[in-house]
Amino acid sequence: MVASKSMAEKFELDLSTHGRYGYSAIVNRPSYNWPEGRRLAVYIGLNLEHFAFGEGLGAELAPGGPQPDVLNYAWRDYGNRVGVWRLLSLFDALGLPVALLVNSTLYNYCPEVISAFRDRNDEIVAHGRTNTERQSILSEAAETALIRETTDIITQHEGKTPQGWLGPWIAQSPLTPDLLQETGYAYLLDWCCDDQPIWFKTRQSRILAVPYSQEINDIPAIAVRRTSASDFADMIIDQYEEMKQQSQEQPLVYGIALHAYIVGQPFRLRHLRRALTHIAKDAAQHSDVVWLTHPGQIAQHIASLPEGIVP
Repeated sequence: MVASKSMAEKFELDLSTHGRYGYSAIVNRPSYNWPEGRRLAVYIGLNLEHFAFGEGLGAELAPGGPQPDVLNYAWRDYGNRVGVWRLLSLFDALGLPVALLVNSTLYNYCPEVISAFRDRNDEIVAHGRTNTERQSILSEAAETALIRETTDIITQHEGKTPQGWLGPWIAQSPLTPDLLQETGYAYLLDWCCDDQPIWFKTRQSRILAVPYSQEINDIPAIAVRRTSASDFADMIIDQYEEMKQQSQEQPLVYGIALHAYIVGQPFRLRHLRRALTHIAKDAAQHSDVVWLTHPGQIAQHIASLPEGIVP
């Protein structure tokens, strides 16, 4: 007589998987420190984006009509013309480092903006050519060309190749980690699956995934869920305080994702100033615990750790 299958066997599903990483519970991993024994790495990722007029993708303040969609195009362009300069002033006043996530077409459109962050010794992170497009729908050849074109333009202007990549719209094809690693990238920011960096398998080697928040991020929070400016500032502070406490157990990464056309609006900037002032002051008081940094520095530190420490 054939034994009947257990309930677990009966309902077990053969789910497809990306094959990039296996399961690893954060509470069971080896511990390590950030430089000088610190426990919480904090970085600001400022998205600086460029959009085609009259075609392609773009975030919406209000439902768009037929192209050309002047309302939403102009709202996004406010970030490059006004919002980014207000944010730059805030970052300077608080002495905060920033990772500038750049659409490469901005080197032609408003090069003085990127130059202002370069002068602060901020990190330039590749963010594709433009947020008008997604790379996830491209062929391997077309996606390879997009990555190489973006990389070449940034390298030409910065005098060094970018180490990090965030895809426009957080869009990846099944081959994106492979293509990034083969182009020379050290890390990617697209995956929000952890509070620590983790290694991704690639077809030739591996690439590091540095945490990038989709919760402390003004696009999902404000543009999608319509969170108020005040509530978003409270979220930034609460995330910081809770992660600082949690970092007593494991070293953690706290990324704050911002867009100049959203938090650069004056009424939101006032609340953002409150949140970032809280972090800047607290980090100064707890410099033995909190590391204000760039994602590239986080990736470099992880690469220096002994094999097997990071999953």
